[in-house]
Amino acid sequence: MRIVIQRVSHASCTVDGKITGEINNGYLLLIGFKNDDTCDIFPKVIKKLVGLRVFEDENGKMNKSILDVNGSFLAISQFTLYGSIAHGNRPSFTEALAFDQANLYYELFVKELKKSGIPVECGIFGADMKIELLNDGPVTILLDSEEL
Repeated sequence: MRIVIQRVSHASCTVDGKITGEINNGYLLLIGFKNDDTCDIFPKVIKKLVGLRVFEDENGKMNKSILDVNGSFLAISQFTLYGSIAHGNRPSFTEALAFDQANLYYELFVKELKKSGIPVECGIFGADMKIELLNDGPVTILLDSEEL
């Protein structure tokens, strides 16, 4: 499982001209699943997301968590996180989890993420989503479950 975490001042997801999810201060999460992922990693990943301290404190240091700043999550499915360009210029997605299973995992992950008590907004799995964001900092972190 890979998540690109972007600290944002605001972010939104639009599908077919309608906003499906919108947040102010918080994290835009681009979430991808790999063939051999299991749901067992979700609690550890969520604990890391909730505890991650990349919001600035009163001294300008990245020392506050999303809980400390009353932030929100915007969770977006992103299978292209497992795109490989190692052999040629057209990405290969052979490592990405199959559509139906990835959809199930995304739904389960979002369900578990909502249990954290932090507001969660979402995109629509498999849709042509238009994401708008104002990256704050910019701060962008790559979380790979294989490193936890």
